[in-house]
Amino acid sequence: MRLFGRSRTRAGDPRGESGGVEARCPELAEIGVDAAADPGPAHGDISVCEDCMQLGEQHWAHLRICLECGHVGCCDSSRRKHATAHFHDVGHPVMRSAEPGELWRWCYIHEVMG
Repeated sequence: MRLFGRSRTRAGDPRGESGGVEARCPELAEIGVDAAADPGPAHGDISVCEDCMQLGEQHWAHLRICLECGHVGCCDSSRRKHATAHFHDVGHPVMRSAEPGELWRWCYIHEVMG
């Protein structure tokens, strides 16, 4: 089964040898920067928090996308913190910002940005 956005770093890939964040965080290295650049809408609309919408709420600060399955959840500045709750519920370690122009990723396990 191919996981959402999964792009493994190959042997010899400079992303894993640079001594940067990816070298210190295997989860960020495994997902790869190309997944952060083009997450695609695995669950549909990436402009809404899936969990907030199910609760009938329409207010959140910013959105995050799980790079393993594509779940879209609200950030920790939002009341319900659904992106972090998704990590705790299912264990998918890497998410990225869903905000336009933002390409950063976050590993919940190592608490590092990549």
